[in-house]
Amino acid sequence: MNWKAVAAALAIAGMAFGSVTAADGTHDARIALMKQIGGSAGALAAIAKGTKPYDAEAVKAALTTIAATAKVFPDQFKPGTETGDDEASPKIWENMDDFKARAAKLSADAETALAQLPADPAAVDATVNTLGASCGGCHKAYRIKK
Repeated sequence: MNWKAVAAALAIAGMAFGSVTAADGTHDARIALMKQIGGSAGALAAIAKGTKPYDAEAVKAALTTIAATAKVFPDQFKPGTETGDDEASPKIWENMDDFKARAAKLSADAETALAQLPADPAAVDATVNTLGASCGGCHKAYRIKK
């Protein structure tokens, strides 16, 4: 069995499922999208750390998922959805333009990395650092850590 093809197919299926799930703007949809980004970042980190071997298809799938998910993530924070989410800061709704800009930057950074596909674990590590800075900055500004 070609595990690379299976992994790529699962990543694409996850993006399709995420797009459908993400349409409702609920807490669960937000969490599902964050888990997609987190899972993809984790796959990249494993390659960067050397705990998983370099796999170009896995890198492509992870970057594609991050780019696509970051694009739709801000749409889940519509007016009126401020309550019931214990990790989303009210600052999101107060600073929506900044929140959207941060998500767009994450997406653009992932797309740039995808276009210049990291060719080895060291390059994946540099990509993880770039993406991690975007993620961390947004989490610092807009996530309430419980």
